[in-house]
Amino acid sequence: MKKAANRRTRPDAHAKMRAPSALLLAMESRAFLEWTACIATWPLLGCAAKGDGHPVLVLPGLTAGDASTWPLRRFLEGLGYAAYPWELGLNCGPRDGVVRKLLARIRSIHREHGRKVSLVGWSLGGAMARALAVREPLRVRSVTTLGSPLGGHPKASNAWRLFELVSGVRADDPRLRALMRRHPPVPTTSILSKTDGIVSWPMSVIPQNEKSENIEVSASHFGMGANPAVLWAIADRLSQPEDNWRPFDRSGWRALVYGDPQGADNARLLAT
Repeated sequence: MKKAANRRTRPDAHAKMRAPSALLLAMESRAFLEWTACIATWPLLGCAAKGDGHPVLVLPGLTAGDASTWPLRRFLEGLGYAAYPWELGLNCGPRDGVVRKLLARIRSIHREHGRKVSLVGWSLGGAMARALAVREPLRVRSVTTLGSPLGGHPKASNAWRLFELVSGVRADDPRLRALMRRHPPVPTTSILSKTDGIVSWPMSVIPQNEKSENIEVSASHFGMGANPAVLWAIADRLSQPEDNWRPFDRSGWRALVYGDPQGADNARLLAT
């Protein structure tokens, strides 16, 4: 009976190790609708939680640059934050001193404002943001990631070959995997979608505790940085008081928009 039980659970245990299906990948074309919805709901998004003026550094995804995060940064500026682009061209991963330059940029922004810096990273940018927070916990206020590969099998993504090509780093490099397993001691929010066509959603789930959480949305990978529901959640998370951070509130209307990927319905898929 025990062996039979193991056979029954094995498919679910390995489900999170597969890259998103060809159907989900094809559905990434709906990102156009999310960017359009961002424009249509822009006046309403102005009602999102206002900021306290602290600096926010926004990191783009794999092979993307600051142009891709311009709407997000413009949104944050409208809420009162000092939003900064990363200014390092296209994101080709941790190569050519990128990590060193980003650490220097965090220190520079922190010095200029005299306040801790929040990090918002899209896809690979989110994974890098978490690694930066591990290195600079005294200068980083919070981390918010969007559809980022933060754990699980290194090839459970439809972008791992591109990552290896442009970064020169193997996706299964032990040093890279060890870095991904380290959790920053600052408030961290992972925003993810089960319909992400690039990164398998279990890869984006992080351990939840008093300083970390997961928020599930309905979004594509390429549209996540412009998805109105994602923008609203980012605003809510950044507005948390520095010394009194609280988990995301899913009560009321939010229960219809935001899910909990570690809830009872998902426990089976996330079990190891």
